[in-house]
Amino acid sequence: MFNFLKKKETVLANKLAELQLETIKSSKRNKVKTVAIITTEEISQKYNLQNLVEKSLAIKNTKIYSFRKFDKQNEISLNHFSEKDIAKNGKIKDENFNVFLNEPFDLLIGFFDTNHLYIEYATAKSNATYKAGFANVNEDLFDLEIHSKTDHTSEFLSELKKYLQILDKH
Repeated sequence: MFNFLKKKETVLANKLAELQLETIKSSKRNKVKTVAIITTEEISQKYNLQNLVEKSLAIKNTKIYSFRKFDKQNEISLNHFSEKDIAKNGKIKDENFNVFLNEPFDLLIGFFDTNHLYIEYATAKSNATYKAGFANVNEDLFDLEIHSKTDHTSEFLSELKKYLQILDKH
């Protein structure tokens, strides 16, 4: 079991590197109208990120997906994914999660400040036009990196809004 998991993580790490190299963005000059957030279940439970992002950026209908470690006891959720939802070859098994990743959001916010293979892979796989997140996670993952911590949500969102305005995206 451990060997299989290690092999899967090696394959995913390689696929993540490939995705980062081949990512070609379409027009990065669009104004932000649609926003998605990808984070962990712990962060999602601690903060009402959707509400905070919508208020900060004056946007409605923000979508969120949170990673949670697989547990047979967990109820099926349309807003969560686990390591079981990503196949060994990197294919997304859960149809709802696949739809989320394929949606061409104007902005994807990677709301996590530590390395996390599954969230990084999902972020790289996303068809979002512009990606913003925390610095020191993975320099190839985001178009805009903000030096902050997840427990400083208002600071992060204030900086994000400021830079989106500078880039004429807000």
